[in-house]
Amino acid sequence: MIAKVSGREAEVLAAVGARLSNAQIASRLHISVRTVESHVSSLLRKYGVRDRQALAALAVQEGSQEGQPLGLPVALTSFVGREREREAVLEAFGASRLVTLLGPGGVGKTRLATVILSSHPTGGAFVDLVPARDDFVTQAAAKVLGVTERPGQPLEDAVVERLGHHRTLLVLDNCEHVLDAAAGFAGRLLAACPGTRILVTSRERLGVQGERTVPLAPLPLDSDAEALFLDRATAADPEFGADRALLTEICSRLDGVPLAIELAAARSASLGASGLLAALDDTLRLLTGGRVADERHRSLRAVIGWSYELLDEEEKALLRRLSMFCGAFDLAAATALTSDGRPGAVTDVLGRLVDKSLVVHRHGRESRWQLLRIVRAFAGERLRSDDDHGDVRLRHLRWAADTASAMEERLSAVRRTGAETVSDWRREFDAVADDLRAALAAAPTGPGGPAHRLARSLGHLAYGRRFLAEAQSHYRQAAERAPTPSEAARDLRSAADCSLDTISGQHVFDLLLASAEQAHRAGEGDTRAVALARAVETAGRFLASFPDGIAAERLRGLLAEAVRAGDPGDPVVAAALAAAAAWIERPAAFDPDPAMAATALATARATGDPVLISAGLDAVATAAVRAGRYRDAHRLTGERLALLSEMDRDDPRSAIEIVDTLHVACTDAIVAGDLPAAIAAGRLMLADDLVGDHPYISASRLIPALVLSGDLVEALEYGGRMWDGWERAGRPAAGWLLPSVSAVALAYGLLDDRRSFRLWRSRAGVVVGSARAGQSRLSSFGAFVDARAAVHSGDLSDAAGLVERAFADFPMGRYEAYARAAGAELAVVAGLTDARERLAAAASAAGENGWATACLARATGRLHADPEALAASVMGWERIGARLERAHTLLLLPHRAEEGRAASAQEG
Repeated sequence: MIAKVSGREAEVLAAVGARLSNAQIASRLHISVRTVESHVSSLLRKYGVRDRQALAALAVQEGSQEGQPLGLPVALTSFVGREREREAVLEAFGASRLVTLLGPGGVGKTRLATVILSSHPTGGAFVDLVPARDDFVTQAAAKVLGVTERPGQPLEDAVVERLGHHRTLLVLDNCEHVLDAAAGFAGRLLAACPGTRILVTSRERLGVQGERTVPLAPLPLDSDAEALFLDRATAADPEFGADRALLTEICSRLDGVPLAIELAAARSASLGASGLLAALDDTLRLLTGGRVADERHRSLRAVIGWSYELLDEEEKALLRRLSMFCGAFDLAAATALTSDGRPGAVTDVLGRLVDKSLVVHRHGRESRWQLLRIVRAFAGERLRSDDDHGDVRLRHLRWAADTASAMEERLSAVRRTGAETVSDWRREFDAVADDLRAALAAAPTGPGGPAHRLARSLGHLAYGRRFLAEAQSHYRQAAERAPTPSEAARDLRSAADCSLDTISGQHVFDLLLASAEQAHRAGEGDTRAVALARAVETAGRFLASFPDGIAAERLRGLLAEAVRAGDPGDPVVAAALAAAAAWIERPAAFDPDPAMAATALATARATGDPVLISAGLDAVATAAVRAGRYRDAHRLTGERLALLSEMDRDDPRSAIEIVDTLHVACTDAIVAGDLPAAIAAGRLMLADDLVGDHPYISASRLIPALVLSGDLVEALEYGGRMWDGWERAGRPAAGWLLPSVSAVALAYGLLDDRRSFRLWRSRAGVVVGSARAGQSRLSSFGAFVDARAAVHSGDLSDAAGLVERAFADFPMGRYEAYARAAGAELAVVAGLTDARERLAAAASAAGENGWATACLARATGRLHADPEALAASVMGWERIGARLERAHTLLLLPHRAEEGRAASAQEG
């Protein structure tokens, strides 16, 4: 959908797509926050979307379709020829969604791919895999598409979610060195994203089923080859001239290979056509001597070698050193690899290498340079034969470690001062990430030194970039390279922190025990105690993430070890021990001891640490839920929400508290009947950069609150997205989705769409069937939905059975107040003989739940034809923002029925 927007609105839309807050947008565009809010409201209206998340997704799509495709390299020269090959690619796409441009290096695959992408009618993205390693193909795509990893959602799934069903062309450029990884990635996208086409450039085919190939040969002589040479030679020397026969002879020597033609043409200004031909003849004879492995590479390698030999010693030395960079580099990076470290001198030499087409200058916010892959390979061969190769490698490693440390400092400054945006920082990290990864992979084995510092920094940076699995991997690498057991214990603890809620709880548990073992080797009793206690707390608190659980006897034994190891007088140790004790004291699963939970909270408060305090609050809130004190749990979770602003969002240690708080806040508010707070918490989760884009978790928390408030259209939009996301993820066990799926069914019931109501009730059964044992304990919400839908539809055929179910004894019946209130109203509407008793029983269960109280007032009004009770119900709905229920209640008051019909029509 393309809406007509102003220039300022387009800027705001792009900023929303970059996940900036209103305050950040206001600062960047030098306008007020109120003005930003006005523009966002206007954009929501013009594009017909209901929330900021949908607007952000649309902004990325619009940026791809209306402007240049994402990641497309800027063309600095004209494009010559290849009409036949372009047609062949388009024809191949008629039979397959995967087409591979095959050909040797330098033949022009990348350039042709960019031309095809730039003219693609529905947009797309260009993914440069030149600097990527096997493990980072997905990161390369995620970087271009602007997606991040979410807890519980692997990065590849996030890429799939972003591409979705959109008609998109994705270019995977230079795949031959990551062939298996690229093939697996492409295969997943083709299976999960039916609208996506993939254009690959490679020296080998991927081998994916259905792949079509288009071979790319050198440029034909007597036409395109000469045209390309003349274009590039004229750019180097406007006075260049040569007759057609001489041009054909030169291009023949170069086998029509485009890169060879461009490198040779760059020398034409100094040699002239005749001199160039003579030099080429000598070079081809001297440098190639006989046949090479790939005959088509003969002239290209010869021309690169010839170009290299024409360089002076200063230029040769810098070109060799620059081959250490697998991606683009800035002036500071290039200077770091030289012996004298003078930026001015490096700039001069870089300029000369650019003039000779051996280095490419990438213009942008900051000047960067890059070697073409085949030039880099040649220069790398020369570097490896140099005596100073070891020194250059060490300089590159030190540059990487220093750069990573500086990036960490910048990340802290971004969060602390807001001098630049998080998206700006991520863009800068993406620019150097491949080289940092490559430097770590190439670093010598052994403990300590810059390699350990780089691995630890990369763990922090990858977490800040929201590449969560990568962060965990780097921290584990840091532990392997740690100079001391103390440092290894710290690294393993960080690996555990950023793994929680992304990998299994068992994995986290094992990492914490490994950290404790390293602390024991280091003689650090307090560190060991905290790690052991944290492992025990994890096993008790996050039981659902342990497929097989941990024996209670083992947990008690580990806690006893922790008590013996640590100093109970240390506030942090005391807090860790108290939290662990609270979660394993009772034998029942997920059932912290109330008294011990209170002690854990008090001990945590003594530390002043928001992460520890949040964990203590969770223990007390969970105990309150188990006791049915839902208002208390809601209040305590509100305290946890307030603590989020005090946590370092880029420190993995904060991760689980941020994720867990956002996961439970909306639900706790719903259970307590505080719908405004539930809506606010749900929208906070949707906007969060750590969890907000999850395909089904984040929206699922908000859906019941929207339905209960009467925002049915928005709830249905989220419901469809949630179900699609869950199915794309392979329908993982998720019994906690049951209230959300049931709420979508209720929305359809309130809209009188019985067919869709039955569909979504059947989907609730699918969710229950997928759940692990015990995860379907939320069926009280399903009982509420069926009773409320029956009241609305007037279908009373099974009223007695539905009422009986609504008053059943639900294990962990967090929605019991809703179920019993709706069941009591159904008993009244159906004229059941026990309606009065049901009303009384429901009233005792309602407590302070605003929704249940308003529903029971309406049921009382129905039973006694009492207008005062109905009016009280209307006021109750108004207090909690349940607009549709208010409208339905007004219909029962004769003097306000017209108002009710108007309100009902507006909400429905």
